[in-house]
This record gives sequence, C-alpha cells and structure tokens, in this order.
Amino acid sequence: MSSPAIITPAALQQALAELFAPWVQALDLRVEAADAEGVRLRLPLTPALVRQGDTLCGQAMMAAADTAMVLALMQHFGGFRPCTTVQMNSSFLRPLSAQDARVHARVLRAGKALAFGEIEIAGSKDGKSACRASTTYALL
Repeated sequence: MSSPAIITPAALQQALAELFAPWVQALDLRVEAADAEGVRLRLPLTPALVRQGDTLCGQAMMAAADTAMVLALMQHFGGFRPCTTVQMNSSFLRPLSAQDARVHARVLRAGKALAFGEIEIAGSKDGKSACRASTTYALL
C-alpha cells in the first residue's frame, strides 16, 4: 500500500478558505510548509488578537492549533477526512508578544477511529516556544 500524496501548501491554504468557519478564516492563518514533518502555519499578530500587555491571546492560539491539526490530518491522509476534536490539552509556556506565531502541527498516530497529534506554537522572530498542545480527534 502506497502512502498518500503530499498535499501542497497552496492546496491547504485553499482548504482554509473552503472548509473553515468565517471566524477561523478571520485569523488570517497562512500555510508556510507541509511535508512529512507536518504542517507549519503563521498566525499574524493583529490588533484583534492582542490582549492586555500586548500579548497574543490564548484563545487565538488554541483556535490556530486546532485548525493546524485538521490540516495536518489532511496532509497525513492525502485529503480532507471529516473529524472532530475529542480532547486538547495545552500548556502555555510564556507570553507571545511583538511577533507573529509559528504553529507546527504533526500527526503522531492515526488509526481507524482516532488520531493523535501534537502542536507547538513559537515566536516567529525568536523561535521560543510559547505553547504546546496535544490532541485527540475522532475520525468520522
């Protein structure tokens, strides 16, 4: 059995426009890379996502992490497969301010009914990790 074809970053960017709710699209996520190591997105730091202290809000990071994992699952399976988040555990390591966020999602294991993944969110300028999350998805 051959492995699924790698989906291009452009195709994943198009999926963001076609498959996700308008409020997710408003995050303006940008697919920067997609390969065997997972999917990497940029979450631009915009005034709408900044909270007190000029830091990126955690809610935006979690939405970006969840979205990135759906794209990583698309990458893993070679196309969109309906799924739903069962569990997401996150640890915020430090505030992220004055820079965009880089979101790297990768699939750890995907079975018939469940998939498991991990996401790291780091500063785009300093590369320092700001958040880590582990996820479980039900494959529908």
